[in-house]
Amino acid sequence: MEQALELALEYAHQQNAQKILRLKMRIGAMSGVVPEALEFAFDIVTRDTLAEGAILEIEEVPVVCYCPNCNIEFQPAYLFYECPQCGELSSEVRKGKEIELASLELSE
Repeated sequence: MEQALELALEYAHQQNAQKILRLKMRIGAMSGVVPEALEFAFDIVTRDTLAEGAILEIEEVPVVCYCPNCNIEFQPAYLFYECPQCGELSSEVRKGKEIELASLELSE
């Protein structure tokens, strides 16, 4: 959360913003980040910054795998990344590991 806030503050300063009103983050299901823990950390790290009192939006990104045999992307139903068409296990995860600052809402 500290790194995302640093990026947000840097951008806000570049834009001469007076306040950060909203931060939107994209968090993948396989990122290892617990959204509730991120929200708790957000409240702490934003104190005495331009982002104090801002709203944190979290978009959870599901796991999406790719099957090279069938040339399809799919969301696995279980812990095993098995292609729903051919049954082969996928080793290619295309989405679901993200931890990214997706957008900011600033006030001037």
